[in-house]
Order: sequence, then structure tokens, then C-alpha cells
Amino acid sequence: MLWKTFRWAFAVTALGLAAGVLYDGWTALGIVAILSVLEISLSFDNAVINAGILKKMNAFWQKIFLTVGIVIAVFGMRLVFPVVIVAISARLNPWSAVHLALTDKDRYQELVTDAHPSIAAFGGMFLLMIFLDFVFEDREIKWLGWLERPLARLGSVDMLSVCIALIVLLVSAVTFGAHAHQHGGTHADKAETVLLAGVAGLITYMVVGGLSGFFEQKLEDEEEREQEARRAGRRDTPVKLAGKAAFFMFLYLEVLDASFSFDGVIGAFAITNDIVLMALGLGIGAMYVRSLTVYLVRQGTLDDYVYLEHGAHYAIGALSLILLVTIQYQINEVVTGLVGVVLIGASFWSSVRRNRALRTAA
Repeated sequence: MLWKTFRWAFAVTALGLAAGVLYDGWTALGIVAILSVLEISLSFDNAVINAGILKKMNAFWQKIFLTVGIVIAVFGMRLVFPVVIVAISARLNPWSAVHLALTDKDRYQELVTDAHPSIAAFGGMFLLMIFLDFVFEDREIKWLGWLERPLARLGSVDMLSVCIALIVLLVSAVTFGAHAHQHGGTHADKAETVLLAGVAGLITYMVVGGLSGFFEQKLEDEEEREQEARRAGRRDTPVKLAGKAAFFMFLYLEVLDASFSFDGVIGAFAITNDIVLMALGLGIGAMYVRSLTVYLVRQGTLDDYVYLEHGAHYAIGALSLILLVTIQYQINEVVTGLVGVVLIGASFWSSVRRNRALRTAA
């Protein structure tokens, strides 16, 4: 099972490391390996969250997630995305941005750093909405009951998560604007950029998440009708609706993955500003995250360790705030990665203790 799920990740690792050596010698191999570990450590919570969504899809869409989805993840977010943000921020055409990335790496890194506030605001708001919608929902299983019970009661207030997210965004934008003003005002317009990017992240979440939720609900309604029809001797199969629902859930997964990859792409610049090595290292890491997602689904890990999803969502909440803080302050990627690992590790240990208690009681 392990080999079957991770075989493509192992193959991509071998090819990626070999390509790194051919591109820039043995030093490049070390850089690619470090970037791969960075991506995996920063995105482990991504795998847990993705697994919670992917388990609702059939085997066909799980395969699409691992094939078409990985192409989007590796080439779209780890290779094209850094070029696109430079092209937009520096008002260059894409070919000029690629040329700059390959010939003037220091200037390229400088432009990506300049674009960081808008990237952090977009990704931070998208991830914050995921966290808020999770903690405001009343769930049968609660990990930190003392915190989750009052939050679930607050969740009965309509649009509360949106209001809180907008307040957080407003504070972030105003704080950043004040900081820029104190430093000569050269980046005063960035406060507006942060605000616009954050609103764009919020809208993206609401549109994609709303559509996927709408079609998921439609699918569940159709499945109930199908079961009733079978009991009555009729057989109706909602193939088209299932495909449409799965498509929007797949789209939601891709946007989710993109938001998770922001910190990895930005953090990679602390290690190298070579776009080729960055794409190789982050691409290998992304492949492991995808394979881990499918492994969690097929092993039923989320059903066995019920608090894992809670820990991952708390890690998302922490990551969203870290991204917003990095608009003004630099935070070491090790800290970002460790926060997620600690929270997920704690939720896993709590799940193990719960399972032991249940077995003892039985």
C-alpha cells in the first residue's frame, strides 16, 4: 500500500535530484533536498485538510487529484506563480520575467520580496476563512472542548467569520500603512494593495468554497433520493451531478493548495533565488504532500485519529496569522513549519489517548 501510493513521489524525487546535479552540480542536489523537506514540513497540515475533502470523492477524482492536480501544483504554483507575481509587480511581460529569473536572480528575488505583502494578504485571508468556518461550526467530536464549545455557540451568528476576517484584514492593512509611513512613506500605497489582495482572497474563498459546498449538498440530496428510489425498486444514478460536484471540490482543493504553497514559495527564497532549483525542490515536496493526502484517505487515518483534522485546522489558523504578520515582519520558516508540526503532533497524540481510553472502557 505504501509503495503503491508513494511510488510516483519516489520517482519524482530521483528525477528531481538528478536534474539538480545536472543543472548545477552537487551543491544543487543539497539545495533541492532542503527545499523538498521545507515544503513537506510546511504543508503537512495541507495533506490532512485535503484528505478530509478528498475522502468524499471517488477513486477517479482521487486519481485526477494526483495527476492533473500535481501538474497544476508543481508547474502552476512552484514554477509559474513566482514568475507571474514578478511580471505583475514589475509590470513586465511574462517572457521578460522568465529572462530576469534566469539572468538576474538578485533583482528577481527583490521583485518577489516587493510583491510579498499582496501574496501574504491573499493567502492569509483565504486560510483564515478556512480556520474560522471550522471553529465556528458545532461538531459532535471536540478536541479542545473548553475553546470549541463557546466558539460553536458564537458560530450561530450569521456571517461572523466574514466580519472577523475583514476586521483582521483592516488591522493588517492599517498597521502596514503606518509602518510604511514611518519609513519615509515610499510604500504607503502598499496598505491599499494589502487591502485589495486580502479582499480578493476572501472573495475567492467564498466563491470557490460556496460552489463546492452547494454541489456537495446537491450530491448528498441526490444520494438520499437514489437510496429511496432503490428501496422502491427504481434505479436512478446522478452521474452528471456527481461529476459536477467533484469538479468544484477539485477546484476548491487546487485553490486551497495554492494558498498553502505561498509560504513555501516565499520561504524558498531564504535558501535560493534560482527559479529552477526552487521548482525542483518544491515540486518534489508537493508530490509527497499529494501522495500523503491519498494515503491518509485510503488508510482511513482521519476516521481512526479523530482529532487530526482539528490540529490541522488550528495549524491553518496559525499559518494565516503568520502570513499576515510577515506583511511587516520577517518570521523564520523553521518557526512556521514547527507550529504546524507541533499542533498536528498534539492532536495525533490526543487521538491515540482517546482510542486507548475507548478500548479500555470496552
